[in-house]
Amino acid sequence: MIEAELKARVRDVEAVRRWLRERATEEPATYHDTYYDWPDHRLDTEGREIRLRTIETRTDTTHLLTYKQPPADASGSKPEHETVVADPNSVEVLLRDLGMVELVSLTKRCQNYRFTYCDRLILATIVNVPELDGTFLEIETLASEVDLESALGTVRTVATKLGVIDSLDYAKYTDSVMQMRVSEQAPKE
Repeated sequence: MIEAELKARVRDVEAVRRWLRERATEEPATYHDTYYDWPDHRLDTEGREIRLRTIETRTDTTHLLTYKQPPADASGSKPEHETVVADPNSVEVLLRDLGMVELVSLTKRCQNYRFTYCDRLILATIVNVPELDGTFLEIETLASEVDLESALGTVRTVATKLGVIDSLDYAKYTDSVMQMRVSEQAPKE
């Protein structure tokens, strides 16, 4: 399946939160993400990702291993393959033993909202990444390759209703966090 997704910067967080709360119960969660690649960054260069994620909620902790293929279209939506992992330490050993290194680790503080819109299950997530300025909104739904454009149309409609369609942000969190860390390490004049 392809994760048909758009990300935007949010100017009016309370208005977005109000609209979402009218449609769904807020589910707070913290995501701890570690992305892996080979030292030559071949996965990143090809638009591929391997991520080990830990999701902490009020009642549960879940570990996921995700492989994302290169983007399926200009929106950056990617075919995604994900599985629950019982022991993330074993997966980390496996990845490192295969020669992979940590590309970047980051934390996302999220409020998830799941609802149906135009007969599609939508996940809208208000996101704060402590190292990045501002608040983001991710809007996504799953689609097949032949259904991707229709799914993205629904996601765009939700973005329009939320007033964020003019604030789409195509930068990946991983790239933004890595750039922020490089700029913080640069010598000050």
